[in-house]
Amino acid sequence: MRKSALLVGGAVATGLAAAVLSGFTGNITPQGPAAPAAQNASPAYTIAAGDSANLQGPRQPIFFRHDIHAGQYQITCQYCHYSVAYSSEPGIPSMQTCMGCHLVVAGSDSANQKEITKLRDAWNAKKPVEWVRVHYVARHVHFPHQRHVKGMGPNACATCHGDVARMPQVWKVNTVNNMGWCINCHLERNVNRDCTACHY
Repeated sequence: MRKSALLVGGAVATGLAAAVLSGFTGNITPQGPAAPAAQNASPAYTIAAGDSANLQGPRQPIFFRHDIHAGQYQITCQYCHYSVAYSSEPGIPSMQTCMGCHLVVAGSDSANQKEITKLRDAWNAKKPVEWVRVHYVARHVHFPHQRHVKGMGPNACATCHGDVARMPQVWKVNTVNNMGWCINCHLERNVNRDCTACHY
């Protein structure tokens, strides 16, 4: 029963992934630095996982390219971080979400194929990928993502996390774990600055 539910769920996710990618009219192969990007998309530079140590941000167990997924293919943040509009936490995408696409999408070059193979191996071994957390707030602070995403509109994610659609590897752009940064944001938007808004 569980296996058939996973297969059906995977088939549905694959269909959704195909629908997302079918709306993309640009070049699906990775772009070089001088190559033109698709309309409204960022160029994706060819970077091997071995080169990721020279990039900003922590090195991840699988070199996940936000600039390819969110930039080149224009997949929305909420497609993978699906709980962000309903929960305090944005959630790390489940392996099933990743495999919804990567059961059929293998990558177009050897660097991408190697990383997708790592993902598929983890899926087959039933071992979750242990991602390295990039953004965090202090334990005594409550940051309800759903309230911020709904209140700040389409650029809500970029306000705190920066333009991840242009990041080969995600890094901490803003000091989101600094109270002054949060207060300045609340002052700019004229929203609640009472201590109990974040400390409860």
